[in-house]
Amino acid sequence: MTAHVLSDTGVLTGRSLRHILRSPDTIITTAVTPIALMLLFVYVLGGAIHTGSSQSYIDYMLPGILLITIASGIAYTSYRLFLDLQGGIFERFQSMPIARSSVLWAHVLTSLVANIVSVAIVVGVALLMGFRTGASVGAWLAVAGILILFTLSLTWLAVIAGLSAKTVDGASAFSYPLIFLPFISSAFVPTSSMPGPVAWFAEYQPVTSIVNTVRALFTGAPVGSSIWIALAWMVGILAIAYGFAIAIYRKKIS
Repeated sequence: MTAHVLSDTGVLTGRSLRHILRSPDTIITTAVTPIALMLLFVYVLGGAIHTGSSQSYIDYMLPGILLITIASGIAYTSYRLFLDLQGGIFERFQSMPIARSSVLWAHVLTSLVANIVSVAIVVGVALLMGFRTGASVGAWLAVAGILILFTLSLTWLAVIAGLSAKTVDGASAFSYPLIFLPFISSAFVPTSSMPGPVAWFAEYQPVTSIVNTVRALFTGAPVGSSIWIALAWMVGILAIAYGFAIAIYRKKIS
């Protein structure tokens, strides 16, 4: 049974990836906005922003930019899922001996691959802009693991949006608040520089703990409790989103 599910998921993931290869502008578009933000903040606004840190501003802000990259990319997952649902693809799959869960997992894995490529492009541009890190191989692997977990948790939220949306615009619009969330966090300025209520929200919302963890890993600083808070947020969101997505999917195809 497990082999059957893995085989079906692999075939359907290949189908989704071929769609992206035929239209690489999806990945390019996803990377353009974060790169534009890096250029704006580093070369236009960076000189006026004081982080209280000795590191360069590109080093300080990159973790937040990577999260924005992923939040931008998962909008396409809900968009593609909505189109499949409206196009009757799910009904065709139901008439075939295909594991039902493989349909959703194919979209999730496609999102993961596409976002990894987008993040790699953004990191490459950041290196050209002066980003430097003394992170060890282990630290880089830890950063990769955190970004993958972040991608999975947001992608399952995208699955919910794709299955529930009434219009194609609604399917992708849900990602806008997620893209905006890093701006009210420690991604671009310390939370201590914000007004009281805003600083409280920024300090305790999930993005701040994730950004702080990735930043510490890049600089070789102790991650402290941030990593456990970040993991708790991401695993919690992933578990809840996965449960809701599966429930909605079963209702849709029943």
